[in-house]
Amino acid sequence: MVKGPGDVDIRKVQLTGGATYTVSLPKNWVVANNIQPRDSLKLDWRPSGAIRLTPLHLTEQDGKSIYINAEMLPQGGLHDHLMAAYLAGAEKIKVAYSLENSKKYSREIRLFMRNTRGFEILDEDDESQLLVSLLKSAEMPIQASLNRMYLQLSSLARDVISVFEGESSEILSDDAERESDVDAMHYLIERQVGVILDYHAVAASLEINRNQAVQFANLANSLERMMDHMFQISRLICETQPLPNLEITAPPLAQIPIWQTSLKQMMIDIRTQDSHTIEAARVSLQTARKALELHEESMMEGKGRALPLLFEFRLSESIRRLCAYALDIGETLLNMKAYAEMVAMES
Repeated sequence: MVKGPGDVDIRKVQLTGGATYTVSLPKNWVVANNIQPRDSLKLDWRPSGAIRLTPLHLTEQDGKSIYINAEMLPQGGLHDHLMAAYLAGAEKIKVAYSLENSKKYSREIRLFMRNTRGFEILDEDDESQLLVSLLKSAEMPIQASLNRMYLQLSSLARDVISVFEGESSEILSDDAERESDVDAMHYLIERQVGVILDYHAVAASLEINRNQAVQFANLANSLERMMDHMFQISRLICETQPLPNLEITAPPLAQIPIWQTSLKQMMIDIRTQDSHTIEAARVSLQTARKALELHEESMMEGKGRALPLLFEFRLSESIRRLCAYALDIGETLLNMKAYAEMVAMES
C-alpha cells in the first residue's frame, strides 16, 4: 500500500464497460493532493513508457520558502546560506536578526541580491527582511542565460587582445562587473536545473528533459571556469605595467583566436549538434593546448628576465586552461547528441 512519497505499489488494470481500462488511485495520494471527484488530472506519456499523473492545481511555488535566523549562523555566514537557499530553489526567504546587528546583515543581503537574479525585498522591519523571487524558473530559457555568459566572456577576450595590440588597458576597467554577471547567470542556471529536477512542469515549460538540464549545468560550469581565467588574464594585464612585448602571432597569444573560433562554433553546436564541427573544434583546441604546453616547457628551459617570464608563463597557463575547459564543452555536446539519438532497444 502506498503511504507516502517513495513508496511503490502494484495495481491491476480493470476493464469496465467492455472498452475502458481503469486503475484506482491510492487514497493517501488523493487526500494529500486534495483531489476531489470530477477534478482533472494531467496525463503525461513519458518516452520511457511510463505515464505521469499531475493534479492541475499544483504549481512549482508550493512549499518553496525558508526561514533563516542570522543570529544562529557563523560569523559572515549569512550570504552563503542565502546563496544555498537560492540554488535550492526557494521562492521566499525570511531573514531574522537582532536590531543591533541589522546593518551588518543588511549588507550581506544586499551582496546576495547583487550576486543573483530575480530577488527583491518584499517586506522589511528593524529585525527581519522578506525576500521574494520575481523571476520564475520557467520564464527564462536556459539557452538565453548560456548565450549571455558566452557574450560576456567573448567580449572580455576581445578586449584583452586589443590591449596587446596597443589599446589602453582602460577598456578592461569593468572586467569585475562582467565576471560578476557571468557568475550570476551561472547561479541562475544552477537554480533552474535544481527546480527542473524537482518539478517536471518547469521542464515541460522550458522544453528540455532532465538529462539536457544536467548537461546545460555542465556547459554553464565550463563557461564560468573560462570566465574566471579570462578575468585572471585581465587582472594580470592591469597589474603589470609596462606590459611585456609579446607577439600576437606567436604563443601564447596566438592560441586565443583559435580558442575563440572553436568556442563560437561549439556554442552554435548546442543547437545544431553537428559531429563534424564539434570534432574539428576539439582537434583545434587540443593542438592549441599542446602548443602552449611546449611553449611553457621552453620558457622553463630558457633564460630571461624573471618578471616578463613570470607574466608570460601565467598568461600561457590561463590560456591553456581556457582550451581545456572548451574541450569539456565539446565532450558535453557529444553527450547531449548521443542521448538525443538513442532509441529504446526492442525486447
